[in-house]
Amino acid sequence: MKDRQNWITSVTTNKKLLSLVKILLLVLVVMVANRLVQSYLGASAYEETGLGDLNLSEAVQTAKSTERLVLADLSAVWCPSCRKLDKQVLSQPEVKGVINQSYVFTRIEYDSEQGEAFMQKFDVSGFPTLLVLDDNGDKLVQLPLTFDPDKFQNLLKQAAIKFN
Repeated sequence: MKDRQNWITSVTTNKKLLSLVKILLLVLVVMVANRLVQSYLGASAYEETGLGDLNLSEAVQTAKSTERLVLADLSAVWCPSCRKLDKQVLSQPEVKGVINQSYVFTRIEYDSEQGEAFMQKFDVSGFPTLLVLDDNGDKLVQLPLTFDPDKFQNLLKQAAIKFN
């Protein structure tokens, strides 16, 4: 009798454990799928900006040879706020015009070695973070985050005037 009761308890415990494992696996699948979808949407939004794909050292070299500043954008491809910045601000023709005239743009991916080094060097956390750098790669100013293209354009113009 005791063996039978132990066996029933064991089966019940195993069923509960199996149910818990199924739930955890489902949550994991949903999380991974969400990250993949967010990453795809983020990559598409960035591509629509047409701002190019220079890394930080290439941007600094280009800034030096063209006498422009660097606009460094620390972002995460899966970040909804970064995607919003790309869609609502950085993809706007007027904003891109100011960037292309006075800056060399670089996107630093948060989930990379370069992103880690960037965050440590400039003591930043979170994203999106937009820094104006000189042609030596030194930080001049961190721009406040705005999703208003006109405000952002004005911030870029002010920084260009102040630091050029």
